[in-house]
Amino acid sequence: MPPPADIVKVAIEWPGAFPKLMEIDQKKPLSAIIKEVCEGWNLPNPETFSLQNADSTNFYITEKNRNNIKNGSILRLTTSAAQMAQQLHERIQSSSMDMKLDALKDLANSSRDITFAQEFINLDGISLLTQMVESGTERYQKLQKIMKPCFGDLLSFTLTAFVELMDHGIVSWDTFSVAFIKKIASYVCKAAMDTAVLQRSLAILESMVLNSQDLYQKVAQEITIGQLIPHLQGTDQDIQTYTIAVINALFLKAPEEKRQFDEDSVNILDCPLTVSNVIRSNKPINDEMAHQLYVLQVLTFNLLEDRMMTKMDPQDQAQRDIIFELRRIAFDVECDSNNSGSIEKRKSMYTRDYKKLGFINHVNPAVDFTQIPPGMLALDNMLYFARHHQDAYIRIVLENSSREDKHECPFGRSSIELTKMLCEILKVGELPSENCHDFHPMFFTHDRSFEEFFCICIQLLNKTWKEMRATSEDFNKVMQVVKEQITRALTIKPNSLDQFKSRLQNLSYTEILKLRQSERMNQEDFQSRPILELREKIQPEIMELIKQQRLNRLCEGTCFRKISSRRRQDKFWYCRLSPNHKVLHYGDLEESPQGEVPHDSLQDKLPVADIKAVVTGKDCPHMKEKGALKQNKELLELAFSVLYESDEYLNFIAPDKHEYCVWTDGLNALLGKEMTSEFTRSDMDTLLNMEMKLRLLDLENIQIPEVPPPIPKEPSNYDFVYDCN
Repeated sequence: MPPPADIVKVAIEWPGAFPKLMEIDQKKPLSAIIKEVCEGWNLPNPETFSLQNADSTNFYITEKNRNNIKNGSILRLTTSAAQMAQQLHERIQSSSMDMKLDALKDLANSSRDITFAQEFINLDGISLLTQMVESGTERYQKLQKIMKPCFGDLLSFTLTAFVELMDHGIVSWDTFSVAFIKKIASYVCKAAMDTAVLQRSLAILESMVLNSQDLYQKVAQEITIGQLIPHLQGTDQDIQTYTIAVINALFLKAPEEKRQFDEDSVNILDCPLTVSNVIRSNKPINDEMAHQLYVLQVLTFNLLEDRMMTKMDPQDQAQRDIIFELRRIAFDVECDSNNSGSIEKRKSMYTRDYKKLGFINHVNPAVDFTQIPPGMLALDNMLYFARHHQDAYIRIVLENSSREDKHECPFGRSSIELTKMLCEILKVGELPSENCHDFHPMFFTHDRSFEEFFCICIQLLNKTWKEMRATSEDFNKVMQVVKEQITRALTIKPNSLDQFKSRLQNLSYTEILKLRQSERMNQEDFQSRPILELREKIQPEIMELIKQQRLNRLCEGTCFRKISSRRRQDKFWYCRLSPNHKVLHYGDLEESPQGEVPHDSLQDKLPVADIKAVVTGKDCPHMKEKGALKQNKELLELAFSVLYESDEYLNFIAPDKHEYCVWTDGLNALLGKEMTSEFTRSDMDTLLNMEMKLRLLDLENIQIPEVPPPIPKEPSNYDFVYDCN
C-alpha cells in the first residue's frame, strides 16, 4: 500500500550526530516538526531552530515552501533565520577585523535566501551596511596599506551582501543617500580597484539607475561615461560587461535632451569604437556580453530617431543650404561658371541640376524631405556621402544624369527610400529586447557606422540598378532586391564594414536570382490529389518521429534560469526526464553546467502521472506573481508551468524559443496531447517534404540493394598517398 501523499520521508542532519531518518507529515505545523526533531537530539529551545536544505543553496524551509520537500530530501537542523540574522548583525559590528571578515562572508552567502534576507532587513541591516560603506570603511583606510587583501575582501563581501539583499525587492532603491552613491561611484572611478569590489559597485550603480529616476539624477552627477570607458580597455570580460550595462542604463534613463551632446563631449557615440577591442578579443563573447552589446547597438542607432522623425522646413535657409551644397559638390564647374545671369535662368539651371540629382520635386527639393520617416536623416546621409566619398558621389550623379531619362537611377529618391529601409532593417526607434543577443560587430568599428553603412548600400543600389537594367517603373523591384542583398549579407555578421562590402560583391542580382530559384525548388508545392493522399499517409509516421525526438531531448535535460532583477546574478536549475519517461528530475545549480547533469545529483522528483496540465504565457503563476515579468513580452513567450496535485506548479522560463517549443511539445506528448508549437510545424514540413521527395524519386530500372555495400579491406600499404606538405 503506497504511503499517504502528505507523508514525506527525509533525512535530517545535525553537526556531530548521525542523521535521522524520519517521516514528515505535511499537515502538521512546521514548528511542531522542528520541536520533535529537537527532542530527538535533546536540544532545548526549539523555537531558535529551523530546517534548511542540505544542498548548495542552504535555503530555509518555511510554511510557504515546505511543499517543495520531496521524498529522499536531505535537510539540516540549524539556527533559525531570525537568530542567524541577529548573530550576524552583531558580528559584523565587531572590533575584530578577522571576526568582521568571517561574519561578512557568511552574510554574503546567507543573503541569497529570502527568508534570512527578510529577517536581516527587519533589523535595519541594509542601513547598517550602507553606513559601513559610507563611513565604516574609512576607519580601515589606515589598514589598507598593510592589509590590502583583507580590506578588499571586507569591502567585497559587504557589497556582495548588499547586492544580494537588494535583489529580493524588499527595500526600495529610493532610500539611499548621496553619500552612499558618492562612495560607490568613487570605487568605480579609482584607477586600481579590487576586481570584486569594482564588479559589485558597477552592479549597484546599474540597479540604482534602472530602478529609480531620482537616483539616476544623483548617479549621473557622480559618474560620466568618460570615467567608465577605461574599464572597457582592460581584459576582464565580466568588468567590461558590467561597464557596458551601466552605460546602457545611464543612456536608457537619460532625458531626451541629454541624449544628444556637443561634439566635443564624451558620450555614448564614443562607446561603439571603444568596445571594438572587446569584440576583437580572442575570448569568446558570452551571452550577457552579447546582450549588452546588442542593447548598446540599439541605443546608438536610436540616437538617429530624432532626425528620422524631423520634417524639413522648405522655408529654412540653413536646411536649404545643405541641398545647395549637394548641388555644388556634384556640379562644381557648372556652378562656378553660372554665378551670373537672370533669376529665371538660374532657376532653370537649378531645376535642371535638381533633376539630375534625382529629386522628385525638381523646383523645390526640400519638399522631398517632408516625409517621415526618414525625414532629415536622409539628407544627413546624402551630405555625408557627398563630403566623405566625394568621388563615388560625383560618379553616381554624373553617370545617371548622362543616361536616358527612363534608365537613370534617381540619386535623391533612392537615398530617401534607402535611408527609410535601413532604419527598418536596424529597427531604429524601437526599445531593446530583453533576451536578444543579435549585435553586428561591424557597427562597432567606425564612429559614423550608420552613415558608412548608407554609403556602401547606396553604391550597391546603383550597381544593382544597372545589373537589372531598370527603368523608373522598376524602382520598387530594385529596392526589394537591394533589401534582400543587405539582409542576406548581414546574416553572416561581418566583423567589419569592408567584410560587409565584400559579401555584397558576391550577392549580385544574378546570384540573388539563383538563390531565389533554388529556394523555390526546395519549396515545391505538390497539390495533386495522389500526392496529398501520400502526405496524409506519411504524416503520422513523421509525427511519431518528432515525438520521440522531443522525449529524447527531455531525457537529456535543460538548464533553466531563475529570473532576478539583475541578469548577471541569475540562479540556475536543471530539469530532465527519466529514461523510462515516468519521472521529471530537477534541482538547483550553482552555475550553468557544461553538458548533462546526472539524475542522482537532482534532488527533486515529479512523477509524470501526477501532472494534470501544462499552461503557458500569461496563464503561468510566475507571470502573474511578478509584475515586472508580466509586462515583459519576451519572457511571457518563453514561460510555461506544469500543474500537479491540487494547487502546485513547477514553473519554467525557457532559455530560448527553441527550448520552449521542445519542452512544451515533450510535456504535451507525455500527457497524450497534441504538439502544437511552431517548431513542430517547421519540423513536420521539413521532414515531410524530404520524405516525399525520397518516395517520389524516379528509380525505374535502378537496382536498390537490400543491404549496405561491404566496407573494403584496408590496402596493404599507403604508398600511393601524397603528402601535400
